[in-house]
Amino acid sequence: MALVGKQFPDLDVNAMNELGDTFKVNVLEEAKNNNKKVVLFWYPKDFTFVCPTELHAFQAALGEFEKRNTIVIGASCDTAEVHFAWLSTSKDNGGIEGVTYPILADSNRNLASALGILDIFNEQYDEETGLVTVEGDNVTFRATYIIDEEGTIQHESVNNMPLGRNVNEYIRIIDALTHVQEKGEVCPANWEEGKEAMQANAKDTAAYLAAH
Repeated sequence: MALVGKQFPDLDVNAMNELGDTFKVNVLEEAKNNNKKVVLFWYPKDFTFVCPTELHAFQAALGEFEKRNTIVIGASCDTAEVHFAWLSTSKDNGGIEGVTYPILADSNRNLASALGILDIFNEQYDEETGLVTVEGDNVTFRATYIIDEEGTIQHESVNNMPLGRNVNEYIRIIDALTHVQEKGEVCPANWEEGKEAMQANAKDTAAYLAAH
C-alpha cells in the first residue's frame, strides 16, 4: 500500500555511525525537529554486492544533499555491530569505510514491517497446527523514501535486489519538491532545476505542451 502523502512512522530505531557510536534515530523527528528533508534508503544486507556501491554513491553525493537542506540516512535489518564491522572494512575489501551518514540497524524489523518492504513471500497456512509459515529472506528490498520538513512522505520507490539506484534521481526529486514548495508550480516530466515549470491548470498545461 502506497505511503505517499502520509506521515512517516513515528518509531525509534537503533543506528550506527563511522565512529562506532550506537544511538537511536527517529526519522520523523529528524525531519520535523531539524526542519530538513530526509532521504532514507534501505538496502538488503551488509557485506553483499550491489549494496556497497549504493552506500558509496550516496556518500559521494552527500554534499549535494546537504546543500539542499537534506539529511541522508541508510538502513538495513543488520545489527549495529555488523554495521560497524562493515564501516570498518576498507572499500578495496568490499567495505563501506568512509561513509559518514547514520545507518539504521532495524534488526527487530519494526520499521521495515511498518513500511511493508520486507522480502517475505509464500505464506502457507497449516490447517492441522493453525500455524503460518513464511518463506523469504526477511531482508528489505531497495526502498527509498523522501520525507519533507513536516514528516510527510513525498516519494517512495522500491527496487528488486539486483537493481541499483541512481542517486542523481533523488537529487532531482528534491529539487522538484523544493520548487513546488517555494514557487507553487508543478514540475512536468523530465523537469530539472532551472527548467520551466507550470501552474496546475489547463491553460498553462496547454501552453507548456505547445512550447515543448
